[in-house]
Amino acid sequence: MGEKEPKTSVAAWNPFAELDALREWRPSEGGLGGRISRLLRDLDMPASAERGLRPAVDVDENDKAYVVSVELPGVKKEDVGVELENGVLTIHGEKKSEREEKKGKRRWVERTFGSFQRSFTLPANALAERIEASFRDGILTVTVPKSEVPKPQTIAIKA
Repeated sequence: MGEKEPKTSVAAWNPFAELDALREWRPSEGGLGGRISRLLRDLDMPASAERGLRPAVDVDENDKAYVVSVELPGVKKEDVGVELENGVLTIHGEKKSEREEKKGKRRWVERTFGSFQRSFTLPANALAERIEASFRDGILTVTVPKSEVPKPQTIAIKA
């Protein structure tokens, strides 16, 4: 006598079903329920709305200059500004969303949009009048030349 083969079925897996169930849950604002509710509310809020954009920056130094490189993927050159005031270099701009907002079945959005600003205090040997900036492939590069370091000199002592 042969054994019967167990019946198997395949069901579509929806990885977001649990998230949908939590969104519909209306706990009180206190305790664990309140923390979960606030977490879900924060997930719905675009990252730029509360925290703003904070582009990644590398600051390098060589013998002749300080070089500030800023990652700005998706930002247009005309939406970026570089200013110097009272020894503070400020890079600012805006990453604009060019997509239509649809409330349909969107489940997750990690791209951020909004304005940003980063500021750096320049060292005393920075030559502010010779700063140069270039923008290529989503990277803003600001080069701040250094003045030559004065060589020590010997001062004669008078009797």
